[in-house]
Amino acid sequence: MATVSLLEAFNEFQDIKGVDKETLMELLGDIFKDILEKKYGDASNFYFAINPETGDIELWRNRIIVPDGQLEDYNTQIELKDALKIEPDFMIGEEVTEPYGIENFTRREIQTILQMIKQHISEFENQVTFEKYNDQIGELVIGEVHQVLKNEIIVIDEDDIELILTKDQMIPGDHYKKGDTIRATVYKIENRGGTPYIYLSRTSNDFLARLMEQEVPEISDGLITIRKIARIPGVRAKVAVESYDDRIDPVGACVGVKGSRIYPVIQELRNENIDIINFSNNPKVFIQRALAPAKISDIQIEDNKAMVVVKPDQISYAIGKNGQNIELASRITGYDIEVYRELVEGEEEDIDIQEFSDVIDQWIIDQLKAIGCDTAKKILSYSVKDLADLADFEEETVEEIQKIIKVEFE
Repeated sequence: MATVSLLEAFNEFQDIKGVDKETLMELLGDIFKDILEKKYGDASNFYFAINPETGDIELWRNRIIVPDGQLEDYNTQIELKDALKIEPDFMIGEEVTEPYGIENFTRREIQTILQMIKQHISEFENQVTFEKYNDQIGELVIGEVHQVLKNEIIVIDEDDIELILTKDQMIPGDHYKKGDTIRATVYKIENRGGTPYIYLSRTSNDFLARLMEQEVPEISDGLITIRKIARIPGVRAKVAVESYDDRIDPVGACVGVKGSRIYPVIQELRNENIDIINFSNNPKVFIQRALAPAKISDIQIEDNKAMVVVKPDQISYAIGKNGQNIELASRITGYDIEVYRELVEGEEEDIDIQEFSDVIDQWIIDQLKAIGCDTAKKILSYSVKDLADLADFEEETVEEIQKIIKVEFE
């Protein structure tokens, strides 16, 4: 039984991808040399060869022919009478080369060889896996969900290598079951005790970039470059693109006719809203494009801070729902953007309640609008109790709202 296991281990070793014959021979040689040295004290007269017809690895031993009755070392010498059984014209002093089969090893030796081969198999598979994925950081991979755990998903690639997608690298709304096909990018690889752990990501900027490369031929061909990306995974993203060919509209090419190119990307990202904008080396122009759809009246830049002035009716567009637009614009441009209202001469200053969407929940804003309180001064004109009764809020909620608004005016 041990002999069968040893042969299977040989075959398994030969099937490892990325292991050449020379390396294989060297490793197996080291394994058998160690066993044979322990068995005979010397293994210099053993060597390996590959059968050219079968491709099998064979072990051979050389021994010198000595006169009958003068055998001193069975491992390195053979008596003439035994040599003549192999070849009838052998003579004393000649060297006999004969195969050294598995049957010459004891059961314990075979078990030791088997363990050593399996250890080397594991080490080489880990090395091949590490080298394969270490060169693929940020690249797209497709796998099958093998196991769904509480905080992570185990994915199997085409070579049956295990990949890990942790919960924090999933897009909100990602739900998978065993057997599902999944797409992600290689996020990082860790080597623990010689075992590689490959982690995937669906929330990284690389994932969005690779998906766009698949859908937009001009990107994969190098005619359009993705310069910068900012994402709130599963919610919204901004992608700055640039074309090296004046005849190509990079935004239009990325969006496609009626959104045909960007729509598959949006679907894969769980309906993540993607804004494609033209990149510019001019900071003011880039900031203006990044804050779209808001219309900018003026921009002043000081160090890494950008002070943007917009008309009152553009504030909500500049900030965006829950502050998403200004956050992504800041991240993609690299500037800390602050939005200021443009004061109209002769008009008393007031603030649209929507401008507070980054600090006041949207459902509260909607309820205030429903009762006609759509500006800051309108809200402050009510007493805490009256506004609480009118909007069906807790008085503590009204106090907090009015406090936020007063701070803004101050």
